[in-house]
Amino acid sequence: MRKRIITCVIAVIGLMGCRNENSGFLVIGHRGAMGHETENTLASVQKALDLGVDMIEIDVFKIQSGEIVVFHDDRVERLTNGGGNIEEYNIYDLKKLLLDGNHRIPMLQDVLKLIDNKVKLNIELKGANTADRVNHIIGYYVEERGWSANNFIISSFKWDELRAIRGFNKEIEIAVLTEDNPLDAIEVARELNAVAINPNFKSLNEENVRKIKEAGFKIYTWTVNEVSDISRMKELDVDGIFTNYPERAH
Repeated sequence: MRKRIITCVIAVIGLMGCRNENSGFLVIGHRGAMGHETENTLASVQKALDLGVDMIEIDVFKIQSGEIVVFHDDRVERLTNGGGNIEEYNIYDLKKLLLDGNHRIPMLQDVLKLIDNKVKLNIELKGANTADRVNHIIGYYVEERGWSANNFIISSFKWDELRAIRGFNKEIEIAVLTEDNPLDAIEVARELNAVAINPNFKSLNEENVRKIKEAGFKIYTWTVNEVSDISRMKELDVDGIFTNYPERAH
């Protein structure tokens, strides 16, 4: 009996060890779980939650009437039954737009209410002049709605928007998005006291991953959908991946 108990304990410890391998590797739902539901919709965010992601990424614009809305493209044609620039819409007309799958474009607050502080939220600033309002909304949800401040991370390819958000908020986590040589983002990441650099996964190799980590930054890389590419990113020891199919990364 005692021998059997010892064997079971060893087995449990072994399982725990397996579970903790890659425990620092974050699975980040890209625009929710856009491989399954229309991107950046509440349905997509809910699907990402259902699939057990560690973080959810969404994109935001500030529209003409001042609201922060969750959408990826500069123009609305690709996904909706309307036309024109997203930033030129007022909230009344925006609410009339129908997305593929009969969804509506949500506001940032709609996504925050749905996530309810359950997982970390990466807010990508897609449009201009988003920093002030996004920071205000985050502050409200931290101070009044019980959100954890460290459950927010702000990213953008628009580095001036990241500078603006840092000017408003000295503590918020920032990730520097880059399409180019990821090593070129180290300087601005230092300037912004960022926590991460978010490069295209195709630009990564052992050398630049090592240099970014030696500089003190995490690496959350986009957009990794194929199982073979996910395995390669794990081998490179990146800190997380953005993926349209979160279930493939577990």
